[in-house]
Amino acid sequence: MKVLGRSFFWVLFPVLPWAVQPVEHEEVAQRVIKLHRGRGATATQSRQWVRDSCRKLSGLLRQKNAVLNKLKNAIGAVEKDVGLSDEEKLFQVHTFEIFQKELNESENSVFQAIYGLQRALQGDYKDVVNMKESSRQRLEALREAAIKEETEYMELLAAEKHQVEALKNMQHQNQSLSMLDEILEDVRKAADRLEEEIEEHAFDDNKSVKGVNFEAVLRVEEEEANSKQNITKREVEDDLGLSMLIDSQNNQYILTKPRDSTIPRADHHFIKDIVTIGMLSLPCGWLCTAIGLPTMFGYIICGVLLGPSGLNSIKSIVQVETLGEFGVFFTLFLVGLEFSPEKLRKVWKISLQGPCYMTLLMIAFGLLWGHLLRIKPTQSVFISTCLSLSSTPLVSRFLVGSARADKEGDIDYSTVLLGMLVTQDVQLGLFMAVMPTLIQAGASASSSIVLEVLRILVLIGQILFSLAAVFLLCLVIKKYLIGPYYRKLHVESKGNKEILILGISAFIFLMLTVTELLDVSMELGCFLAGALVSSQGPMVTEEIATSIEPIRDFLAIVFFASIGLHVFPTFVVYELTVLVFLTLSVVVMKFLLAVLVLSLILPRSSQYIKWIVSAGLAQVSEFSFVLGSRARRAGVISREVYLLILSVTTLSLLLAPVLWRAAITRCVPRPERRSSL
Repeated sequence: MKVLGRSFFWVLFPVLPWAVQPVEHEEVAQRVIKLHRGRGATATQSRQWVRDSCRKLSGLLRQKNAVLNKLKNAIGAVEKDVGLSDEEKLFQVHTFEIFQKELNESENSVFQAIYGLQRALQGDYKDVVNMKESSRQRLEALREAAIKEETEYMELLAAEKHQVEALKNMQHQNQSLSMLDEILEDVRKAADRLEEEIEEHAFDDNKSVKGVNFEAVLRVEEEEANSKQNITKREVEDDLGLSMLIDSQNNQYILTKPRDSTIPRADHHFIKDIVTIGMLSLPCGWLCTAIGLPTMFGYIICGVLLGPSGLNSIKSIVQVETLGEFGVFFTLFLVGLEFSPEKLRKVWKISLQGPCYMTLLMIAFGLLWGHLLRIKPTQSVFISTCLSLSSTPLVSRFLVGSARADKEGDIDYSTVLLGMLVTQDVQLGLFMAVMPTLIQAGASASSSIVLEVLRILVLIGQILFSLAAVFLLCLVIKKYLIGPYYRKLHVESKGNKEILILGISAFIFLMLTVTELLDVSMELGCFLAGALVSSQGPMVTEEIATSIEPIRDFLAIVFFASIGLHVFPTFVVYELTVLVFLTLSVVVMKFLLAVLVLSLILPRSSQYIKWIVSAGLAQVSEFSFVLGSRARRAGVISREVYLLILSVTTLSLLLAPVLWRAAITRCVPRPERRSSL
């Protein structure tokens, strides 16, 4: 009996704070300490104390049941009261139900605490897995309790608001209102109806959706809110501003859509980030120009200085990168403007065969080195594919204004290079589509490899079908739509260039949306939009390029600055020797493979351009950042491999202008050489 009394005491201990009055807390604590230490109390006293505590808890539960019965009777009386309106009845019944819910949740908390203590006492504290599972269950229970409490709090706020409105209505009925007061009262009611109509109950609608997880987050208010003077706590709660949320994984979130859509809001952090990038890009670009480097170097350095490895002043990194993507879109559109379909017909075999052969050779070398270094085939294929891609935006900047008129029997290097880059963009879309299956194949057993290969082949077939649909659509647009569309824009934009800019931008976004819906890269859609517009003649091309280039230039600054945000100089310094060796190995390998492939597929009269084209392809695409981040999240590559890919990509992009300038200087005659950097 003594042992039973002690065991029941430990089961009851978590619920004692609810079972005793606040004035007895200190006495209970002292008694518990004495019982735990085994001093100052006999077995009889212990059993007596346990019985008294159980009696108090039982009394509280009886009181709770009595109150619930009274609330039930009160609800029935309210529903039968004919003197109350339907709205008032609904409000009073809802208030009683909130109180009922509060009582039931308090009782559930007591017994959940008892169950949790029982589970903890039965567990093995030497087993970390068991302790982790117990902690997870407690965390889930706390999250559910927090959601319930948050819901109840919001209901209480609504009830309080209803009470205030009812009091105002009573006051208005007892006094005569002026015409202005009546107008304002009507406006208030209309505003309340508008708020109810446009308000989305996103929290309530999504909390029960499958796959939704409840997590603890920190909400950091804006600095401006902390500096306000003479404001109450309620005003601070109502003025949510653009608070930042931080979860347990240190991910940071900002407001995307406020509850009250009638109030205009602006993301001041994002505005400050863009302003800072614009101001710092100027001196960085000037400095690079002064020492003979491309201005894009300065923009990347600007991103390094402002990014996580520098001053860490960029708060909206995702938003900056998203805006920078528009720089890629407009850059590829202008490249498409200079890409003549007639030239494409001459080099389509080279453009199609070259990147495919290079990718296969890179994968073969990757599997070979992976076998020697005991790397998984899935990782080897992924890393090789990432490194085989080249940067279309970077090379496009090299080629802007550098296209030469074709000589008789000659092939323009810019046409070949752009054709190969377009094919690589298609390969990128294909690889991103196949990547989930590749990840599953790496995690599957060897018996299912054949099925995974079949799934990959099916995906390849789907991509090829999508490409055929895209090019068929382009033929239809070129023959029937693009001519009338441009002529209409040209007529409407006389004396008003914004119509022309808006019309061309809408066409770009339409093409990238179509290619995205067909599971082909958006970059290909932008390039095809430019190629379709260029089919209308050189005068059209020149007019549109003049209008779009200023937009492209600003957005390109943001894009190259966003690349700098992922450059980590400290990591590069720590592993400088390894990174320089890896970067040079990748650049040299891509250059030699490109020379080898082009030597086999180029005609003899154009063999000299293989050096220029190879120099343009001898770097790694910035899209390896995207592919690497997805692979890291999926567990295909480790954190260390991810950082190596980022560093090698960045160093190769920094080395690319030097290699390109050397190839242009050596292979292009001086009278025909143009400034392409």
